[in-house]
Order: sequence, then structure tokens, then C-alpha cells
Amino acid sequence: MSTATLTHPVPAPPLPTVRRRPLADSRVFIGRSLKHSLRSIDAMMTALALPLIILLMFVYVFGGAIQGDGRYIDYVVPGIILLAAGFGSAETSVTVATDMTTGVIDRFRSLPVAAASVLVGHVTATVLRNLVSSVLVLGLALALGFRPHAGPLAWLGVVGVLVLFMSAIAWLAATFGLLAKSAEGAAAFGFIVMFLPYVSSAFVPPSTMPGFLRPIAEHQPVTPVIETLRGLMMGTPIGTVWITALAWCLGGIALGVIASSRLFGRRTAR
Repeated sequence: MSTATLTHPVPAPPLPTVRRRPLADSRVFIGRSLKHSLRSIDAMMTALALPLIILLMFVYVFGGAIQGDGRYIDYVVPGIILLAAGFGSAETSVTVATDMTTGVIDRFRSLPVAAASVLVGHVTATVLRNLVSSVLVLGLALALGFRPHAGPLAWLGVVGVLVLFMSAIAWLAATFGLLAKSAEGAAAFGFIVMFLPYVSSAFVPPSTMPGFLRPIAEHQPVTPVIETLRGLMMGTPIGTVWITALAWCLGGIALGVIASSRLFGRRTAR
């Protein structure tokens, strides 16, 4: 009588765990967004050239009528810089909406990458583009006669405020891009953001506006940011307006990060 030998199946070795590296993944997506920007000539023209054209228009076309002493450029430059940030953020909402509607996100989900790095790449690339646009605007303004009185610490403050404002606008743009059903619909965000500086202290003091418009110009988010930048650049008293500016910027970042993260999670979970 022979005895059968029972053999137990040997379990297969576990598959190697792929470790996600958020920082490295974010760098990849930042590079992807920057490459797309360089390939999009119309977006580059909007983000870089249009603010320069608007600066020339306000200085040479409207400047003499608004402030006849020739120093209107010292007043208008901070507003033009923030306007440039609005132009740059419009591309963020469009590119995020494009990613969500063309199926490229499904490809990213099949890769061992951190999901948050997709949005971080879009936002960081936007901030970098806006910083380049701001440098170009500032360089042209200096060539036209802009004479700031800021010291090294004040310039650091200018950069810090700009980065916070640009980050807030970029995260909100990413949220709008996730809400939009198409890239065309996402482009509407740019019109909203570009309109805000015109109803603020960017180009004229709110005290010169009609009574019904003055409270809107004084209490909307862009005005305290512009007044903070103007005070840092020109050495004028800032008071406590910088606290309001930081509160708006940090609040915008928090709202954008939370909303975009939840929307992105819902849309990619399908």
C-alpha cells in the first residue's frame, strides 16, 4: 500500500511595493506643465506680452489724463503686476480642465505617482510663469522711469506677497478647472480674475470712484494686496493693510487646496 504525499502550494512572493515620492513626482509634473506652456504660443503671449502692452497703454495713453505730473507709473506698476498674475492663472484652469476631460488622468492613475503631484505641478508651474511675467513688467517699468524706494528686506516682502497671491489664484484656478465641464468653460475663470484689478486701487484711488462702487473697491481681495505691494515698493505707510492682504492670500490658498483636493479625489475615484 502506497501512501500519497500531500504537497502544499508554495505561496507566491509578494509583489514589490512601489514607493511613491511626492516631491519627485511633483517635479516631473512641474516640468510637464512648463513644457506645455513653452509649446503654447498663444498662452505665452497672453501671460508674458499682454501685461507689457497694458503697462505701456496705461502709462502713455491714460497716464497723462489720470496724473499729469508724469509719476503715474509709480502708482500703476503694482496693479499691472497683479494683473499679470491673473493672466497667467487663466491657463491653469484650462490645462486642469483639459487633463480631466481628455482621459490623460486615467493614464496617470495607472502609474505609481502621487495623485496630488498632478495639481501641485500645475500650480507651481503657474507661479513660476507669473514670476517671470512680473520680472518682465518690472524691468519694462524701470526702463520707463519707475523708481521704487524699497530696500532688500522690502523687496523680500514684495516677493513673498506675490508668491502667496499667485499661489492663491493658481489653487483657485485649479479648483475652477476641476468644476468646469470643458476647457472652454474653464477659460471663464481668467475673465473673472482679470476683472478684479480694474475695480480696485490698481489704477485709480477708490476715493475717486462713485459712491456705490467705492466700498467694493476698498474691501475686495485685490486692493489690500496692491496697497501692501505699493507700500513696500514706494516706502509709503502700510499700516495694518498687510494683515488683511495675508489673510486673503492664505485663505485663498486654503480654500483652493481643500476644494481642489476633494474635487480631484471625487473625479478620479470613478
